[in-house]
Amino acid sequence: MKLESTLCSSSAAEDDISRHPCYSEEAHRFFARMHIPVAPACNIQCNYCNRKFDCVNESRPGVVSEVLTPEQAERKVKGVAAQLMQLSVVGIAGPGDPLANADKTFDTFARVKKHVQGVMTCLSTNGLTLYRHIDRIVELGIGHVTITINAIDPDVGKEIYPWVFDEGVRYEGREAAALLISRQLQGVEELAKRGILVKVNSIMIPGVNDKHLVEVSKKVKELGATLHNVTPLIIAPGSQYEKDGRKAPRPRELNQLQEQLSEGGTKLMRHCRQCRADAVGLLGQDRNQDFQLETMEADPVIDLDAREQFQQELDSKIRQRLIAKENRRTILDENKKTRVAVASRGGDKVNQHFGHATEFMIFDTDGTEVKFIGIRKIQAYCHGTADCNGDKGETLQEITSILSDCRILLSSGIGDAPRAALNKAGILPLVRKGGIQEVILESVKYGSYFENMNISKG
Repeated sequence: MKLESTLCSSSAAEDDISRHPCYSEEAHRFFARMHIPVAPACNIQCNYCNRKFDCVNESRPGVVSEVLTPEQAERKVKGVAAQLMQLSVVGIAGPGDPLANADKTFDTFARVKKHVQGVMTCLSTNGLTLYRHIDRIVELGIGHVTITINAIDPDVGKEIYPWVFDEGVRYEGREAAALLISRQLQGVEELAKRGILVKVNSIMIPGVNDKHLVEVSKKVKELGATLHNVTPLIIAPGSQYEKDGRKAPRPRELNQLQEQLSEGGTKLMRHCRQCRADAVGLLGQDRNQDFQLETMEADPVIDLDAREQFQQELDSKIRQRLIAKENRRTILDENKKTRVAVASRGGDKVNQHFGHATEFMIFDTDGTEVKFIGIRKIQAYCHGTADCNGDKGETLQEITSILSDCRILLSSGIGDAPRAALNKAGILPLVRKGGIQEVILESVKYGSYFENMNISKG
C-alpha cells in the first residue's frame, strides 16, 4: 500500500512510514507500537536524566517497570502480536542506550525478525557508538533509527552532557560533548546513505539550547534526516537540572520554535508522547500492564492473515482521511483561527473524560480547515474512580494555564468543578463524542453562536 505523505518525498519512504505511528501523524491514530526494555546500561550522562528514579505511574523516556532478557522479550512480543492486531512497530529505546547493550539489543531484534513477521523494527540511541553498528543494523533489516541530538556546538553540549564513556575512557565537559556530537552527525549521514530512515529527537531546554535548535535542525536535514522531533524538557527527580531549578518550556514557546523550524523547511513530528521504554499500544496510551510477561503463552499462535487484513482496513481508513483532507484543503485563515484542545484515547476520536486525560491534542481551525498543532501533557485531574467534582484547585489551575491559548476543550465528559474553572479561564468545555475533525468543526460553529449571542457558556 502507498499513501500520500508530507514527511518524505520518495515513494519507498512513504511505504516505510505509512504504518509507523512515530513517522506518520495519520498512522499514529490507528497503529500501535511496542517498546522492549532490554537495554539497561547507558554510556552518557544527561543533566535532565536520573535513571535511578522509576515509578510505574510515570510516563517519560527511560522509565520501565522491569528489564527483560532477550528470551523474555521474544516471548512478550509474540504474545502481544497475537493479541494486538494493530501492532505495526517493535522498537528498543532503553531504559539505557540500546547500543551500550549491543549484544542484548541485536539478539532481541534477531529473535523478533525470526518469530514475528509483519512488524517494522526501530532503534533509538544517543549515537555515541552508532557508527560501529551500522552494518548490523542493515543486516537485521532495522529500517528506522532515532538519534537524540540536543546540540551540534560543543559549548552548548557541555551544558547538557557532563560526561560520556567510550572504550574504557571517561570524557568530560566540552571534550565529552564534542566527541558525542561528532559521532551523532556521522551516524545520521551514514545511516541515510544506507537507506535507513533517521528521525532526530531534540529536547528543548530553555536557556541552554532553545535558540540553538534551529541550527541543529538545519544540520541534520542537510545530512539526510527524514524527520525532526522537538520535545519539551522533562526533568527527572534527582537530576542535575532539578537541583539547578531549571524549568520546562511553556507550550507557547515550544509551538513557536516548531513553527520556526517548519517555516525553514524542516519536516517535524508534532505528535510525540515521549513514551516510556516499555510502552505498548497506540501513542498516547500505554497498555503494558495489560500484557504481563507471566500471562504470555510460551508459543502463541499469530494469525498473520488476520493481522494483515485488519491492518489493511486501517490503511483504508487512513486513505479515506487523506482523500477527504485533500478534497477540502484550504489555507487556514489565521485571522479566524480558533485553538481547540481534545481529550482522546486514540482511534481519531473524542472519546476520553476530561478527568482521566493525561494529555490533550491541540488543533487550530478556521471553521473549514483543521490543523494539528501538537501534544500537551498534563497531570490527570482524576485517578481511577475518584469523584471528578472534587476540589482539586491546584491541578485545575495548572491545566487552565497549560491550555490558556485554547478557546474550546472537547471531551467525552467533565465534572462541574473543572467545567466552571475552564469557563472562568475563557475556555469553553464541550462534551462531545465522535471523529475529531467533524467534532471540532461542529463545535467551533457552536462556540461562535454563543459568542454572537453574547450568552454565558457555563
